[in-house]
Amino acid sequence: MEKVKFTQMKDGDQEDYAFLDNLEREYTKGTADRLLKAMIELDEGLTGYQVTRLGHSLQSATRAWYDGADEDWIVGALLHDIGDIFAPHNHDEYAATILKPFLREQVCWCVKTHGDFQLVYFGEHVGANPNKRDLHRESPYFDDCVEFCERWDQASFDPSYPNKSLEFFAEMVRNVFAREPYQESVIQVGIRKPLTNKALSKLRTTSS
Repeated sequence: MEKVKFTQMKDGDQEDYAFLDNLEREYTKGTADRLLKAMIELDEGLTGYQVTRLGHSLQSATRAWYDGADEDWIVGALLHDIGDIFAPHNHDEYAATILKPFLREQVCWCVKTHGDFQLVYFGEHVGANPNKRDLHRESPYFDDCVEFCERWDQASFDPSYPNKSLEFFAEMVRNVFAREPYQESVIQVGIRKPLTNKALSKLRTTSS
């Protein structure tokens, strides 16, 4: 069987949908590599900063790595702006939607709302509300997103910073997207984990 028999979904039978299910399961195995390819395309996006959009993403993830962050935080930092090309008006929500089945809720929430939190740094200069993040004060992850933006996002526009390469992070991305989607052990609803780990940070800094 190379294609389904139906031309309308309501006419499909068990054979058709078993065939499609197998194809879709196989296709999803390539999600990580498609995202890594898309990361390279960030360099075709918005210009004007002292670093490219890919450079910003790599710098954010590198800072997270040196801070001793866990894999969820690092991958979240790397992919937080993946929506810049196709969803410039809601790039944060776009990125979070991609990550949601595979990352801790805490990290996804910070990725989803970081656009509002970043306004504290420049909102007043573009006629936007610099305190828009206050809309999220009731969230248990509010302080985490403040730290996410301060340590990794707003700070990562330095052309002299020695970024790790995309290949350095590739296996982490593949590990994350190889997880069984939407598992409780992955999503960890309501769980907060620190962005930094001093002991691991020291180890990574001295060994690199």
